Amino acid sequence: MATLPKGHPKLLNAWAFYDWANSVYSLVIASAVFPIFYEMIFKQSGKNYVNFLGWQCKDTAMISFVTAFAFLVVALFSPFLSGIADYIGNKKAFLRFFCYLGALSCIGLFWFDLDKLFLSYTFYFFGLIGFWSSLVFYNSYLPDIAYPEQQDKVSARGFSMGYIGSTLLLIFNLAMVMFPHTFGIGGSDEEASMMAMRISFLTVGVWWIGFSHITYYYLPKGTRNNAKLSKDFIFKGFRELKLVWHQLQENLALKRYLYSYFVFIMAVQTVMLVATYFGATEIAWESPGQKTMGLIISILVIQLVAVLGAFLTSRASAVYGNLNVLIFLNAFWAVLCAFAYFVETPVEFYTTAGFVGLVMGGIQSLARSTYSKLLPETKDTTSFFSFYDVTEKVGIVIGMSIYGIIDQITGSMRNAIVFLGAFFIIGLILLFRVPKNALRNK
Repeated sequence: MATLPKGHPKLLNAWAFYDWANSVYSLVIASAVFPIFYEMIFKQSGKNYVNFLGWQCKDTAMISFVTAFAFLVVALFSPFLSGIADYIGNKKAFLRFFCYLGALSCIGLFWFDLDKLFLSYTFYFFGLIGFWSSLVFYNSYLPDIAYPEQQDKVSARGFSMGYIGSTLLLIFNLAMVMFPHTFGIGGSDEEASMMAMRISFLTVGVWWIGFSHITYYYLPKGTRNNAKLSKDFIFKGFRELKLVWHQLQENLALKRYLYSYFVFIMAVQTVMLVATYFGATEIAWESPGQKTMGLIISILVIQLVAVLGAFLTSRASAVYGNLNVLIFLNAFWAVLCAFAYFVETPVEFYTTAGFVGLVMGGIQSLARSTYSKLLPETKDTTSFFSFYDVTEKVGIVIGMSIYGIIDQITGSMRNAIVFLGAFFIIGLILLFRVPKNALRNK
């Protein structure tokens, strides 16, 4: 393990490289290949619902509810885990554990089968748990490894590296899905393509674990608490979080920012999690082949444009300020939601995907670095970032639950788009209440 000072280029690059490692999950599993696989496996069965624990539920609503439940678990346990990590001073071990949990669960999706629904949804569930729990510890490293004036740029670099790395693996998986026989995968065209999708889940797990070791080599363990360990050290995390909560009450700017973040990130993450399912069920594709190719191409467009979007947002924040740019991005998202409600053709879907990509990476990157700049001077960064992550996770639980309920009741995912647009407008309004002079720029 290398020991490098705060702000060192190698340390910053190593931190950002975890985005390269783990973003294949958010692209291949959450956004591109798995949603298409999920839609196809139900189409082959001739039904669009599941009987799960005695309850009949629409297939797309079911995946929304499973996703919401996973985020609820992360929201409940991440403050507990991050408090312990700060106390024992080895948050890197927690980062590695959840990386392995998520990656191995992705490998488990190879065996996803409607005849084994409980096991299948369990793999999907723990994939979400591993990915999002690891981000709690990953994000908390940002103020530890970068100075305030470096954080916008480094945060954007992480997202950009994630988009590039995950796009490379998706292109390989796309080639395998579209030309499975070329890769030695036997069976009919449809059977071979389905097997190629299953193999792509294996590649995600291997990629994620393999490249994450570059990050582990350079990242420090964390700041150890020198107090004597005792049986009640587990509850130390809760006491630390209570202290952080009191500090938040005294920090008006940070508290108001978290209110706005809770609302707009709810909508952002819900859009990202359901976009491909929406495209598969609500767009008038001419053929199954066009649907598969069109959906994956649209995701590639989002990823490539998002690299540019993260870069432009970083540059814009340096000129116009973080909060002003976040306000603009929320307004842009609200307009996109209004347009998406009327999208029906593939061309309209591609256009919407391009604009989503432009603002997707930018709003996530800038939201993270803005929060980092609002933090008080402290070594207890993990507990502070756990609040940030809990805010996001609770927002996603509410967003995905509302989306799933509307989908289940109305039979259409399109109607839920209206609610997402409203969340962006509310988030925009709340951002105006955050004092602009509170950000630390140096």
